[in-house]
Amino acid sequence: MAKISVIGAGMTGSTAAHWLAEREIADVVLVDIMEGMPQGKALDLLEAMPIIGKDAKISGTNDYADTKDSDIIVITAGLPRKPGMTREDLLVKNANIVGSVAEETIKYSPNATYIVLTNPLDTMTYMTMKKTGLPANKVLGQAGVLDSARMSAFIAMETGVSVQNINCYVLGGHGDSMVPLTRHSNIAGVPLEKYIEADKLEAILTRTRKGGGEIVGLLKTGSAFYAPSMAVVQMAEAILSDRKLILPCAVYLDGEYGQKGIFFGVPVMLGKDGVEKIIEYELNDDEMTALQASANAVTKSVEELKGLVEL
Repeated sequence: MAKISVIGAGMTGSTAAHWLAEREIADVVLVDIMEGMPQGKALDLLEAMPIIGKDAKISGTNDYADTKDSDIIVITAGLPRKPGMTREDLLVKNANIVGSVAEETIKYSPNATYIVLTNPLDTMTYMTMKKTGLPANKVLGQAGVLDSARMSAFIAMETGVSVQNINCYVLGGHGDSMVPLTRHSNIAGVPLEKYIEADKLEAILTRTRKGGGEIVGLLKTGSAFYAPSMAVVQMAEAILSDRKLILPCAVYLDGEYGQKGIFFGVPVMLGKDGVEKIIEYELNDDEMTALQASANAVTKSVEELKGLVEL
């Protein structure tokens, strides 16, 4: 069976391990710096396997050596933004964490594909590629799957239509400047504009952009973990099964969509080689303008990173 190492055994990391093991997609190694915590969660999850009749192996560790020969490395480790912490503070702290994780794990799994969740997402994925030295197709960030799923969920709530009939696509950076593509999204082939009143659709787009903040506001002491971790599983399964599934992911652009040198959310085909193809939608002027504004925000973050840490 394939092997996936999840770095960071908090709510998102441990829930990702849960989904992966439940689906018997891979054996899972849960890694965290906190002694006992990943071991305890892994053992608890392992003891659930006989109940559901699955043979996935789950282990917890504080030692990166246990991640040896992983097919996929998932990075969830990092700090959430706290009151009084500037964006620059978050950038530096998480860059140091993600940089260290990337350098340690690549020693043991030089052929792994990396999926990054730590925020600021697009910038941390860039950091991972630089620190691992891997080719661009082997490093990607999870954001577009989550943002698109949130939009689909809100459309389903508004219309009462099954989520299986709803196809939504959100591109751009993972933040308030993300770009929901209403023109390319549909309900069983029917454009959203023909199904939902303009003001209600705009409210859904706003809620999508602020989806993470809405959950943080409700939880008060944490952030989303069910949907983000499930998105990781969909990406990992597509890669391990060579599914050729097209999903919106943060990937390195080299001219696509008019962007170069940044990780940015666009539709990509996922298979055994990681990012196998970048899909370019035909965008109108308004969509391109919105996408460029999002790209500018990501570029600014990357430039800040370059000025703060050594790459």
